[in-house]
Amino acid sequence: MTAEIQVTRALFDEVMVPNYAPAKYIPVKGQGARVWDQDNREYIDFAGGIAVSSLGHCHPALVNALKTQADKLWHLSNVLTNEPALRLAQKLVNATFAEKVYFCNSGAEANEAAFKLARRWALDNFGESKQEIISFGKSFHGRTFFTVTVGGQASYSDGFGPKPGGILHAEYNNLDSVKALISEKTCAVVVEAIQGEGGIIPANPEFLQGLRTLCDEHNALLVFDEVQTGVGRTGQLYAYMNYGVTPDILTSAKSLGGGFPIGAMLTTTAIAQHLKVGTHGSTYGGNPLACAVAEAAIDTINTPEVLQGVLRNEQVFRECLQAINEQYQVFAEVRGKGMLLGAVLNEQYKGRARDFLLASADQGLFALVAGADVVRFAPSLVITEAEIREGMQRFAAAVKQVVTA
Repeated sequence: MTAEIQVTRALFDEVMVPNYAPAKYIPVKGQGARVWDQDNREYIDFAGGIAVSSLGHCHPALVNALKTQADKLWHLSNVLTNEPALRLAQKLVNATFAEKVYFCNSGAEANEAAFKLARRWALDNFGESKQEIISFGKSFHGRTFFTVTVGGQASYSDGFGPKPGGILHAEYNNLDSVKALISEKTCAVVVEAIQGEGGIIPANPEFLQGLRTLCDEHNALLVFDEVQTGVGRTGQLYAYMNYGVTPDILTSAKSLGGGFPIGAMLTTTAIAQHLKVGTHGSTYGGNPLACAVAEAAIDTINTPEVLQGVLRNEQVFRECLQAINEQYQVFAEVRGKGMLLGAVLNEQYKGRARDFLLASADQGLFALVAGADVVRFAPSLVITEAEIREGMQRFAAAVKQVVTA
């Protein structure tokens, strides 16, 4: 008879690869914006699994979709197709600029597909010399070797040997820096509408509009990485809709599955045709379980009630953060949009974002960081005003804990 495994935080250090350093407590149950750990201690979740749990924990629409599909089909492979994948693709096409959808399992995989498609499109149309990708400093596009190299944070890609070539980095929100790099060798410009891991830095509208113009002038594709900003997080289904700028390729994940792993690449028919049969694939991409859950998430989120509620909740967050800052003077500004906000630490507390994260957990609150200088909030899109205010009371106590330590 197999002995029962005692699940403690110490077990992580014994059996898991040490590339993460998780908290000392282990959550075991979640409902809405609240989570409970092994000791039945309750937390309010302002982290959302890093902008993933778009409808909180165990939302009934997602639970029902998962349970219903679990009794039908779990997996088929891409030798076949399935109903949930086709329904979800149709709904994404109906709601966006896109005409074609490719499904995978994560944001990194969606970006990998986007970058490969951009290079294949350029190769087919213009030849081998058109293969350069322009990205931006502080950007983040995933942890595969290709995507982490396109990302603008060398610390994530250093130390693994020779990096993929043909990748250039410009300065975010600086159109002149792009003009200095873009050429007829450029196949794509890849940009986040709000830099997430880089510090919750929103793009200036004229910057994104300028990128669109430059791409058109140089026969390059404009790729929007909306892994973190997509599916309602900014008060629109996708953030590009806030700017009046339409990308050629868009990547989506995180909130798309509401916690179930799924990613998607969206593009036009003309561009999509360059990923011919056999040029790219994913064993689990378009999985019926994932697509059924994501369909329920899209149906729930893509409504005026939820999207307008995201913007109302943003104002409550900003109001509470302003009140906390008036009392403790720790933030220089609050950046972001909707339910993707970053409280930027001022000079006195610069570099101490993790201190605020740890203090928040002490006070019963999940928060995030975006670099060493920004406390990040990415909660459920349907979190209530009462939960926001209660969570902000806990955050105020955490700020006091850091300030008076």
